[in-house]
Amino acid sequence: MKFFRTLPVAICVAIAALALTQGKASAGLVGFSLPFGANSANSNSFLLGGHAGYNWQQGQAVYGFETDLQAVHLNSVMNDNLMSRGVPAPNSFAQTSATINWYGTLRGRIGWAQGPWLLYGTGGLAYGEVGLSSAFGTLGFATQLQLTDDRVGWVAGVGAEYLVRPDLSVGISYQYVDLGTLNAASAMSAPLRLSQATSMHAQFQAVMAGLSWRFAAQPTGPWAGGYAGVHTGGAWGNDANAVYNSSFLALPSDIRLKRDIALVGRRGDGLGVYSFKYLWSDTTYVGVIAQEVALIHPEAVAHDALSGYLAVDYGRLGMAMMTVR
Repeated sequence: MKFFRTLPVAICVAIAALALTQGKASAGLVGFSLPFGANSANSNSFLLGGHAGYNWQQGQAVYGFETDLQAVHLNSVMNDNLMSRGVPAPNSFAQTSATINWYGTLRGRIGWAQGPWLLYGTGGLAYGEVGLSSAFGTLGFATQLQLTDDRVGWVAGVGAEYLVRPDLSVGISYQYVDLGTLNAASAMSAPLRLSQATSMHAQFQAVMAGLSWRFAAQPTGPWAGGYAGVHTGGAWGNDANAVYNSSFLALPSDIRLKRDIALVGRRGDGLGVYSFKYLWSDTTYVGVIAQEVALIHPEAVAHDALSGYLAVDYGRLGMAMMTVR
């Protein structure tokens, strides 16, 4: 039974060898295509933090300042979504994430008190840590990037508080936070040309409910004095985008990257045509060995200085590597 399962592969290998040695195309065989694509994402997260501030009150007018610090996990993740113009190249992947793990604000507040209620608007400085990481690869080669930055931006919002008792209030608030845009890109140029460009707009919105303990009360009004408390809620936003591209400079063809190598024919110039599998794949390919090409057509061989592996520009040989379906 094993003989009959492997017979179609053997026939296709033989046809591929004939096609490559004679420079003809062949049915049942296909050259693979490198991946490209684009992706986008946003995220939402639970939020937990603390706050402190001080108010002054004149009649019903209340004004002051507040600072806060929040733990959040806005992680916009993008995986794959790659395309190709033919049979996809094996081991193709794209993974990108844009993160905001914490942020804080320092804001002015101005509001209007009516009985136990306080309605206010707020705005000021925002700051936080943002990060971008991405990896894109195919055929065992990859380009990666990782970037973290502390950013300063702005915040605006509104809120309402209710005075439960002179030393305790509860409240709800909304914030729009913008920490700016972060862009990053990476590329490799041999033996494949791989490139990726990523960006994130570290902008998000948050809604929080909190509890504040009031101290250092002033005689000018029930809202005057200092306060500190805790709050929790949710955040959403953090738009991220990524674009991936790849193209052949030369195909990885080093003998050290291949296994199950078998000679299936020779071209008129003496160059051998082989069936083989890459170390990372079970797909059967038909093509040449870089070390042998270097002896006959050195101009068609590229050397990757970083990895030390050899690659072949099949176009200079007037042929194409094939995969067996």
